[in-house]
Amino acid sequence: MIGFIQQVQRRTPLGWLQLSKEKGRLLVALSGIAFADVLMFMQLGFQSALYDSNTKLSRTLNADIVLVSPQARNTQNLGTFSRRRLYQAKDIPGVKSAQAFYSNTITWKHPETRKDTSMQVIGFEPEQPALNLPEVNQQLSKIKLPDRVLFDRNSRGSYKDAIAQVEEGKIVSTEIERHTVTITGLFTLGASFGADGILIGSDQTFLHFFPRREAASINLGLVTLQPGYDAKQVATALDSHLPNDVRVLTKQEYIEFEQSYWQKESPIGFIFGLGTAMAFVVGVVIVYQVLSTDVNTHLKEYATFKAMGYRNQYLLAVVFEEAIILAFFGFIPGFILPIGLYNLAAKATALPILMTLSRAILVLILTVIMCGISGAIATRKLQSADPADMF
Repeated sequence: MIGFIQQVQRRTPLGWLQLSKEKGRLLVALSGIAFADVLMFMQLGFQSALYDSNTKLSRTLNADIVLVSPQARNTQNLGTFSRRRLYQAKDIPGVKSAQAFYSNTITWKHPETRKDTSMQVIGFEPEQPALNLPEVNQQLSKIKLPDRVLFDRNSRGSYKDAIAQVEEGKIVSTEIERHTVTITGLFTLGASFGADGILIGSDQTFLHFFPRREAASINLGLVTLQPGYDAKQVATALDSHLPNDVRVLTKQEYIEFEQSYWQKESPIGFIFGLGTAMAFVVGVVIVYQVLSTDVNTHLKEYATFKAMGYRNQYLLAVVFEEAIILAFFGFIPGFILPIGLYNLAAKATALPILMTLSRAILVLILTVIMCGISGAIATRKLQSADPADMF
């Protein structure tokens, strides 16, 4: 090991010397790699925000098992099933409670601008907390009266004045489906790709907003278990006991069901994945152009090395050395710039777009692979270089 380190120390950094000699070309190459990295970071960031924002509500459900319609696709399009299934679920040993949960998107008028905005409204019985959000559960008494709702302060759009008035204890009212609705409290959850924000009301308030909706037609059944029972086993028993018009999922399976929709069925998830792949290809092309130009420029010098007895492995190592140098130095600005862009995008879209260590490592690995592929392609001509043909 010591001998190998000494050999590396004695080795002339030919790759770095060639890159640093043409500073303009080096700067262009690093800019291209940084550009490709920025594109990958942004696509992966938006993809992660898509999954996180649309599963955030699912993660807060106060349930061990979730009953859902077989026609459900995502949180904004759940479908309905009979409330009778909740009473049937209580027949299974281990089931402590089964609660109805209503959810749908609705158009409301912005309290300040009076413009129509798409919101997701959810409803449940205030006496039985349906969400694991202390901020919400402490204010359930505020939504017991009809047409009273809690408003998500992280909703997309400018609600500064309305939020300030609610925090001061003032009455803030607006209109939903020709009904006057009053905001009685605030909570923090966040917008999603499917809706600009969330409103929480009682089950009666929800049904008031949707007069054609029957109380016996619910979107989710939230099942909680008694201590000591395994959710997977009880879910299997429920699945055997209940008719086929309802699907039984553990809470984790329901979260995965929601994320799977955005990953596989939604075109948005595909677009973000395709964008990441295209950014990777752009990076490969840029690095290949730089390395290929460098190889062609120094082809006679490489042929001279061959004539002196240097093997192809040594010459290939020089090109790959250049590729690795470009990968790491290009990654630095490609990592720094997205941090600021994430902040701008988060403020503009109200989506959870943050830099994570796992994403940074992933993009770094992709950058190294990207430059490695480019180096492998660029060395094809180098291997065929014959000193007799050069002179």
